[in-house]
This record gives sequence, C-alpha cells and structure tokens, in this order.
Amino acid sequence: MRILVLGSGAREHAIIAALVAEGGHEITAAPGNAGIQRDVEVVRLDIKSPELVTELATEGGYDLVVIGPEAPLVAGVADALQRAGVPVFGPTQAAARIEGSKSFAKDVMARAGVPTGFDTTATTLDEVRAALDASAPPFVLKADGLAAGKGVIVTDDRAAAEAHAEQFLPDGPILVEEFLAGPEVSLFVITDGTDVMPLAPAQDYKRLGDGDTGPNTGGMGAYSPLPWLAERFGSEQAFVDEVVSTVALPTIRAMAEAGTPFAGLLYCGLIVTRSGVKVIEFNARFGDPETQVVLPRIESGFADALLAAAQGTLGSAAPLVWRDSAAVTVVLASEGYPGDPVTGRAITGVEAAEALEGVRVLHAATGEGEQGLTATGGRVLNVVGTGATLAQARDRAYDALSRIELQGGQARTDIAAGA
Repeated sequence: MRILVLGSGAREHAIIAALVAEGGHEITAAPGNAGIQRDVEVVRLDIKSPELVTELATEGGYDLVVIGPEAPLVAGVADALQRAGVPVFGPTQAAARIEGSKSFAKDVMARAGVPTGFDTTATTLDEVRAALDASAPPFVLKADGLAAGKGVIVTDDRAAAEAHAEQFLPDGPILVEEFLAGPEVSLFVITDGTDVMPLAPAQDYKRLGDGDTGPNTGGMGAYSPLPWLAERFGSEQAFVDEVVSTVALPTIRAMAEAGTPFAGLLYCGLIVTRSGVKVIEFNARFGDPETQVVLPRIESGFADALLAAAQGTLGSAAPLVWRDSAAVTVVLASEGYPGDPVTGRAITGVEAAEALEGVRVLHAATGEGEQGLTATGGRVLNVVGTGATLAQARDRAYDALSRIELQGGQARTDIAAGA
C-alpha cells in the first residue's frame, strides 16, 4: 500500500514506525522531521493547504492518506481529499469541530448522553469571574479552540485562572468546567462513522515535573497497558467495553444524526471518578504521547484498519493482532519548555540509545544542522521502551534516555513508576 502520512511530530513518527514494522508499504511523510526522514521519504509542503495536499496525493497515486495533527483536519484537508476520491484517515472539517471547539464537543456529549462534568461557557472576563465565583477550586479553564495543548489550566490559584482566561479570551470563548477527580485514561477508537475498533488504553503525564508538579504541557510521557484498571473493572477489556458502549458509540451515532458523521480516530480523554467514567475531552486524531506507547503493541492489521475506516468498511475488517507486551515513553524536552523553549542545541547519543534492546527513539522536534542533529522545538524526542512487563519497558526507556545528551534538556523521572 502507498501511504502518505501528514505531520512532523513524534506521533507521526510512531504511526510511520508502526506501518514500517508491518512491512509491505511504501510510505511518504509530509513534512516530516530529521528522524522521520531517516526512515522514509519526506516531502516539504504546507499540510494545512487542502489544495497542495490533494495535488500531492493524486499525482503520487497514494492508496491512503493518514492525517496526524489536528490543524489540517480543522482546515478541511480531509474534505478535499474525499472530493478527489482519495481514501483519507481523518474526519471532515465539520466533524473535526469535536476537537476544534470545546463547546461543540460539550453539545455533542449532551445530545449523546455521554457522562461528563458540568461547564459554563464565558465570552468575557466578567463572565469568567462569575463562573469562578460559582465553583470551588481547583479551577478548570479551557480555551474553546485549538491551543496546541496549552489551552487548559487546572489550578487552585484564582489569579492564575483569571490570567489564563485573559490570555485566551481574545481568541474565543473560555469553558469553566467542573473539576473531575480521579486518574486519567486515554482510549483511541478507530471508526468509519458507523462501526468502531478500540485500541489499547494508555495513560499520559501532563505536568512538567515529577509528582505531577509544574505547568501543564503537551505530555511528558505515557505507558500502556494499565494494569490498575483490572482492580476497578475486573479487566482492562471490561473498561474498554464500557467506554465503547457509553461514550464512543453514542458519540459516533450523535455525530451521524446531526449530519456531521465522524470517520477517523476519536480520542476519548477520560477520568475514572468514584461515580464512574467521565469524558474530559475529545480529540479528532491520535494523541501525543499516548500513540507512542499504543502502536508498538500492535503486531498486525494496523494499515488495513485505517484503510477500512477511510472506505467505510470497518465492520468487515479483520481485528487487530496485539502483542503481549508493554511500552513506556519518556519525553525529552528543551530548556524553557513549555514557555519559551531554547532551540538550536545539539543532540547526541541517539544512536547509542537505539542500539539497546527494546528501544526506539521517536523524533518530535528535530532538524539537521551544521552540528548534526539539533532541537527545533519544545518536546524534542520520545524515548520508547518495550518489554514483557511495564517494569522492563520502563527500565529500557530510562536506560536509553541516559545515553542522550541535550544541553538544558528536561525529562520526568517518574513516568509509569506508580504502575
């Protein structure tokens, strides 16, 4: 299969790595990064341009286009590809609003009867203050639109909550939400708009520092599977089945009934509260860094499932085959992240890290410069360890991380420690 993967981060590198591992595919990435271009052909173009992406896909004769990040989805790239007759894994612009607008997602949840926390939508600072007056800390505020993983704040500090609202109100409404207490779980669901195929659950770490301290980030690490789910639900599969029946399928049906059918990857961001599983957010694409630990556990069937979702035939697709393994990823971030990351610094030791058994280094923000591999953004690398157990996978990830050098680099030391 000839496959074009759009994106330039570690999520896309993980998707590409999974497709390469299956074998039998010819893969191109656009625009890719320094790590991705070591694995597959890359093409430089603006992936938010429906016209440019469609031209590349049609002239290149691709059998499938996989859209990684959210921005091209919100820009309508999937719509243009569908009009051109190119199978595309990723929802339409209208359906991608489930991520592009938090208030839209809440409306969908209400229609579908999906369990979630209560919320208030505010368009002015006075409205935000009134909503904060009516709630108790910790305060949860979310920018309504896309904010590159930085639009959410959870804080006990009233002043910090108001400052967050002031920062994002010029770009659109703010949602003030109920704080939901409990562990977070991410569950990815492949769907063709009618049928669904759930993947394995994962848990990520949003805070910058050990012990869940410091500012929120796009994610500093993740692990899969989640053995503690069995204590609550009897088995991890029982948890997955519950989420499919109470969250994923009702949401997919509500989207279809509203005339905005959703086909692609529905990311269910969940909280396991004392009163049950509740949704904190939906995304319209694979999550980062959870993708980096879920996909290495798939043995076969990944590409076929993506194509079936794109063609509306998921109901007759063969099930995925899973490895009996575990995966842990640790993110190496630049100095200054998530505020003002320092870029341009050299990265060394990646080859030594990847020489270790059960290790893969996925590139998030890297480039090639005069001094070799360099950091070009905030989250730079994902060091992924796989093994028979979480303990083995974790040991391998941190052993590999210790071989990599980036001046001022930041990484948590407690990813998956509690699991």
